[in-house]
Amino acid sequence: MLEIFEFFKTIDWKPILVFFNSVWQILKVWWWVPAFLILIKPFLYLWLWWRREIWLNTVYKPVILEIKIPKEVLKPIRAMENVMAAIHGVVYHPPDWWEKWIDGQLQTGISFEIVSIGGEIHFFLRFHQDYRDGIEAAIYSQYPEAEISPVDDYTKYVPLDIPNKDWDLWATDYRLARANPYPIKTYPKFETEQEREPEKIIDPVANLLEALSKIKPGEQFWIQIRATPLGSAAEPGLSQGTVADFLKEGEAIRNKIAKRKIVKPKSIIQEAAQILITGKPTLPPPEEELFPPVRMRLTPGEEEILRGVETKITKPAFRCGIRFIYLGKRDVFFRPNFRLGFNFFNCYTTANLNALFPWGATLTKIRKSWFLPLNLLRSRRLYLRSRKIFRAYRERVNTLYPRTAGDKGFFILNTEELASLFHFPSWQVAPVPGVPRVEAKKGPPPSLPL
Repeated sequence: MLEIFEFFKTIDWKPILVFFNSVWQILKVWWWVPAFLILIKPFLYLWLWWRREIWLNTVYKPVILEIKIPKEVLKPIRAMENVMAAIHGVVYHPPDWWEKWIDGQLQTGISFEIVSIGGEIHFFLRFHQDYRDGIEAAIYSQYPEAEISPVDDYTKYVPLDIPNKDWDLWATDYRLARANPYPIKTYPKFETEQEREPEKIIDPVANLLEALSKIKPGEQFWIQIRATPLGSAAEPGLSQGTVADFLKEGEAIRNKIAKRKIVKPKSIIQEAAQILITGKPTLPPPEEELFPPVRMRLTPGEEEILRGVETKITKPAFRCGIRFIYLGKRDVFFRPNFRLGFNFFNCYTTANLNALFPWGATLTKIRKSWFLPLNLLRSRRLYLRSRKIFRAYRERVNTLYPRTAGDKGFFILNTEELASLFHFPSWQVAPVPGVPRVEAKKGPPPSLPL
């Protein structure tokens, strides 16, 4: 200790004190610069949240429509893809900078919901009321015999404090297993124009309806697919947006699978420097490097992946979130029924492409921790997580709202994938008695003689 004390006595502290004094004088004058850099991001976040809450509470008016499908649906699932493409054009209305930062407007979406209440199955759409005419026209254009009518929000008819002593629930959000450009299994795998006969069509939605019809009185099963349309990468102001990133990621995957060599042209300065240094001009790559015989070197699996990725990035895209909730009164609540949702989404799994998997961060299940005292809070953590996802379902928002957390809980699906998840099977494909259907076609009133 004495040696250390003697060492500090030999140090000339004057320059050090002068340095710290200079730093202090600078901070006294310019302290607001680092404070501004630190606080600007949370300030903008809170400002945008505040403005959006005002806009949602004053301007945004949601409406819920129930669709009663006809008994005879003669059109293939491809017709629903046309409906999704039309809805994309109707709902897509991105705000400009003033609408976003001052008015608080945001790009709204549409929620596709399949609900079983005591075994009675309903198809619902929830969206901003300004888009009602366009969405109804999109549905009637492909399903003219369908009946569309506004209804009350079915989530209001259960207690708002679930789980409680009388009600229990099980819920989860979903995520993609791989990157966005990889597609899930879609309807061309279930239905083709050559297989129009009902006995040859294998429809996952028909399997879901059959399972939901077994839900007993006092039980309910809710499936929610939230979709917000994304614009084109060529649109002004979106060059660095989500669509551009999605397309760029898809093109990178495509080039990697195709083993394509990307030759980046050199700038004039680079070419001039190369001539001055090496004395040789830049020569174009051989033709076989620019256009290699890719198909000859791809396996059937690689060719299928390449075709799937290219198909997905060429169709209109939606930023999506998927969840389901199984809830019921405790005297009839049968927890294994939550697997009905797992069974449905597993039908869209392709091992070499993509799949929908439960997102563990929102799963209403708390795993045991190696830190034993934390396990004492499992029941409380489960209650809070259940309340959080139930509230998010009712409000049709991300479970982490208002936090984005790097867009966790969101992924990108195109019109073909959405049509595969949400469409209207005919009675021959899904002879389920719990689905309300239109029995008779309604025609226009007869014209009066002049």
